[in-house]
Amino acid sequence: MPTVSRDELKKKGLHRLFKSFTYAFDGLKYAFKYEQNILVHTLATILVIIAGIFFKISLMEWLVLALIIGLVIATELINTSIEATIDLVTKETHPLAKIAKDTAAAAVLVFGLTAIVIGCIIFVPKILVLIGG
Repeated sequence: MPTVSRDELKKKGLHRLFKSFTYAFDGLKYAFKYEQNILVHTLATILVIIAGIFFKISLMEWLVLALIIGLVIATELINTSIEATIDLVTKETHPLAKIAKDTAAAAVLVFGLTAIVIGCIIFVPKILVLIGG
């Protein structure tokens, strides 16, 4: 079997560009099909967008929310790829594999908690005004 150099694989071109988008969408499809947390993040995103429209949040608030939503989902996707890579390398519960998986999951947790805090900073004052508090 002939080997292909990394340089050959990384050649630029329109076809390669379109293929890279295909691979990215394949990754999203996989995550939506098999990763429960992506669905949770998507539901949370939909609720936040509805709340943002309802409360007529500012452009800066939309930018912050868009950034944090993207970071949470991207981190979840990275976590999924780390888990898949670990599973490819070993099927046994190796202590280092556990550390890799746990810390990747912790990164998602950190961004998720950060998103909740940011959501509270943006929406709690608006909710208090709405209920007359």
